[in-house]
Amino acid sequence: MLSRVADAIYWMNRYIERAENYARFLDVNFNLSLELKKTEEQWMPLVITTGDVADFKERFEKSDKSSIIYFMGLDPLNANSIYNSISKARENARSVRPELTIEVWQQINALYYDVKRGLDDRVWENKDPRFFFQSIKKSIQLLYGILDSTISRSDAWHFGKIGQLLERADKTSRVIDVKYHILLPSLGAVGTSIDLIQWSALLKSVSAYDMYRKKYGKLDPMHISEFLILDKAFPRSILKCITSAEQCMNNISGVSQTTTNLAQRELGKLKANLEYTDIKEIVKTGLHENLEDIQTKLNDVSNAIFETFFAIDKLFSLKQTQNQNQ
Repeated sequence: MLSRVADAIYWMNRYIERAENYARFLDVNFNLSLELKKTEEQWMPLVITTGDVADFKERFEKSDKSSIIYFMGLDPLNANSIYNSISKARENARSVRPELTIEVWQQINALYYDVKRGLDDRVWENKDPRFFFQSIKKSIQLLYGILDSTISRSDAWHFGKIGQLLERADKTSRVIDVKYHILLPSLGAVGTSIDLIQWSALLKSVSAYDMYRKKYGKLDPMHISEFLILDKAFPRSILKCITSAEQCMNNISGVSQTTTNLAQRELGKLKANLEYTDIKEIVKTGLHENLEDIQTKLNDVSNAIFETFFAIDKLFSLKQTQNQNQ
């Protein structure tokens, strides 16, 4: 398949997953704000999770609920807002329309107009905007179901799945990191009701609460970190995302050896690093440092995918342009 098509489908899925994660974070944090004393500190960690702190502080004076809901949800000037993520996913889908089914295109299109109505209706000013977040989550989950049930397991599907899984792993790592370093007000709060409420909210923000309780029962920071980083069965754990992405990459490359191309090698190294460690070693060497290392390696994987598969068409187009100008 054309690398241009693979690139568009890869990013379409990354943007969709990003929007779904943002909607989930905002929904869970709004519920958390109803249980705790109202402070701006409850909302700023969400912006920290996204890595867009500098952009937010440059344009907003207060980190209150409505400002952050607008910035993360519907701000046309925030490249990573739900609105822009869905808009870019739709444009990528439009550019590869023949590769998609009519059901997939219709759902992406409907999702775009739902988000656009949210912008027009200024939902961030609503007293209770949860209906909007929940609507976005359900629409994206429906889209995932349509994608899984109507798209052939071709290279296009595997590229899309890799984009989704890498984005999911990145957001899982960031939300753990924020809880560990930002949300906990002091060491004296460890084990208190506030601490447990926050850990519970973290699990819910990645839809992990029920599966965690089924496996471990009691809320425990060490077990929660282990579950979200190293669990081999939970679909949103970092290790499971990387393992599934590697399987997709092997299907694209046609072989399972990690020496075939740069993208396979980078995925294989990250997977091996996670498989051959345990949570005690991660905490001992620094949870924050390990999560930052995972985020760096995920960026390396994404760059390797671009160099291996997507840069080909761009280099070809550049050579054509150069030849035409000679």
